[in-house]
Amino acid sequence: MTDAYPLAWPQGWPRTDRAQLRDGSAQFKRPRDNGRYVSAQPWTFAEARDALVDEVWKHTKSPPVVSSNFQTGRNGPMEGKRRPDDQAVAVYLMRKGKPYVMACDRYRDAEGNMRSLCLALEALRTLERHGGGLMLERAFEGFVALAAAQRPWEILDVVPAASADEIRAAWRSKIAGAHPDLGGSEAQAAALNQARDAMLKALEAS
Repeated sequence: MTDAYPLAWPQGWPRTDRAQLRDGSAQFKRPRDNGRYVSAQPWTFAEARDALVDEVWKHTKSPPVVSSNFQTGRNGPMEGKRRPDDQAVAVYLMRKGKPYVMACDRYRDAEGNMRSLCLALEALRTLERHGGGLMLERAFEGFVALAAAQRPWEILDVVPAASADEIRAAWRSKIAGAHPDLGGSEAQAAALNQARDAMLKALEAS
């Protein structure tokens, strides 16, 4: 089962370097009428979330999962007083009996990542509406989730309460085989690094 909180980033998907993150509030704006004039304003967290959830429901008949590092409520992720450092968003859904995932971490803010996902889904739906059914299926196949996103301890093959030494030892054991020169891939190495960092960070916070 995929968790809505904390973020369940799809295994094998590379993460965007933090130095390359963009400002979603500057990228995505919507017109607002204050009664005197219309101006373009950034999307609020709730607006971006509700638009994404509404769009996802147009692609699936089963309850989707919007996963992030924001606590979840009845309507999905909730904006708290303090924002997490990692505001990436992943959407898991069943479409025509198959599991799919789409994820975005291109923007510093969750609003930008949610809007990006929403627009991508809208574009795919537009493609289908204009006779691109086969192209749409192939596009979704590109996002297919072969299995539910693994938790960090599952990736490292340790128990959830592993010590820092156990985490590092498991990482060292697996990272060698994940090197591209030894039959692995950059994606596998990235997943191991992320799992190690996430577990060590959780230990520091506990």
